[in-house]
Amino acid sequence: MASSQLFNSFLSYSFLVNSHSTSTVHHYMPKLVIKCNATPIAVNNISPPPPSPSNINFSAKYVPFNSISTNTSTTESYSLDDIVYRSHAGGLLDIQHDMEALKQFDGEYWKTLFDSRTGTTKWPYGSGVWSKKEWVLPEIDNDDIVSAFEGNSNLFWAERYGKKFLEMNDLWVKHCGISHTGSFKDLGMTVLVSQVNRLRKMNVPLVGVGCASTGDTSAALSAYCAAADIPSIVFLPANKISMAQLVQPIANGSFVLSIDTDFDGCMKLIREITSELPIYLANSLNSLRLEGQKTAAIEILQQFDWEVPDWVIVPGGNLGNIYAFYKGFKMCQELGLVDRIPRLVCAQATNANPLYLYYKSGWKEFRPLKASTTFASAIQIGDPVSVDRAVYALKNSNGIVEEATEEELMDAMALADSTGMFICPHTGVALTALIKLRNSGIIGSTDKTVVVSTAHGLKFTQSKIDYQSREIKNMACKYANPPVKVKAEFGSVMDVLKKYLSNTRLH
Repeated sequence: MASSQLFNSFLSYSFLVNSHSTSTVHHYMPKLVIKCNATPIAVNNISPPPPSPSNINFSAKYVPFNSISTNTSTTESYSLDDIVYRSHAGGLLDIQHDMEALKQFDGEYWKTLFDSRTGTTKWPYGSGVWSKKEWVLPEIDNDDIVSAFEGNSNLFWAERYGKKFLEMNDLWVKHCGISHTGSFKDLGMTVLVSQVNRLRKMNVPLVGVGCASTGDTSAALSAYCAAADIPSIVFLPANKISMAQLVQPIANGSFVLSIDTDFDGCMKLIREITSELPIYLANSLNSLRLEGQKTAAIEILQQFDWEVPDWVIVPGGNLGNIYAFYKGFKMCQELGLVDRIPRLVCAQATNANPLYLYYKSGWKEFRPLKASTTFASAIQIGDPVSVDRAVYALKNSNGIVEEATEEELMDAMALADSTGMFICPHTGVALTALIKLRNSGIIGSTDKTVVVSTAHGLKFTQSKIDYQSREIKNMACKYANPPVKVKAEFGSVMDVLKKYLSNTRLH
């Protein structure tokens, strides 16, 4: 290319950049095409984002979940500014968006808009949740949003784990635990606390926000409330969560009650308390949280360049998250971003498996149970609030429910860690489900599969220490890798290293 031609191309490029410059900084550049021997070369194939749809009044409201699950019309609905957790009949609520308004823009528009916001610093769209604001909480003012720019978490290609243990080449782990407080609960809590912040600015008499928790919910609630200067009250089951989880709400200034019961007992108490005192309920009975959590599903599609995976495996305790993933995928399908949804798998610990037993009975009868102690403490729930939501999601995604024993989940966690991950026991539950479905041939070797990791492994170091030290009663801990004690002598160290190296194939 002649130097004059190149200079002219540069001038054209500069004009395009400057013509798109405004007071708002966008992380995009117009396409530059340099012609050389009549062959166009795309230097930057990123188009400017479409304008934000500010001229459309998007809206959302609470409706009875039963009207969604049975596809029936209802006259019962509530504003999101109403403090309501149950329908008139006592059932769950769901948030229904004005889909006709959203459908005024096609799927390509939404994909381009969402992609243009990813990774920006423009408030609040740099958040993985609020980059989808129109689909989450469309009517809230940006100044009322409480965000730590959560989301945008790593979708990790588990290449070595997949190839070595499962003969899979397309296995991915969505690390939702790489987040502000170390769990996926941040995705929902930013939405809920933002709405509470809005209500308090409207002078709604709310003295604080409360939750029952197995650890991660309280960590997220306390952090977001602290950021917004909103009091938070936490009910925790005594001696049933890790110290790493317990210290988070304490450090963030929550009023913490350690109660001599399990999670289900704490949940019963917080529901009674919030019905009597002006404390806003933050558990997933409140469907606001699910609006934030559904964005993880949209994010997975974004990270695959809008290609739909075959399977998504989600650990299940209170069972709101499996429905949230379904809802995110389904909205993308209904609004034309994708043409199908993945099959969903809900993975439960055997010691807390009411949904699994319900599934194995052919969905005949749901029976709550008393959950036994499990290393996957965040899903140690025997009477899940969102069971109806979970069943609906699984039935409509041709889904499956699997379970994992304590030894299975700990072994799966150890194997994953040995390939460079550092996962939580709940992810071990999900990986166990994957192993079983892979071994049975239900999940194929070429199926694009995503395992959702819900919390950071650093929250569960004691369980890892106990496993690696082989100190767990009645568990072989067959993949443990304890340190070798050796004298502080050159000869002793050499002998140990030679023995190790003789059994190790160096690469």
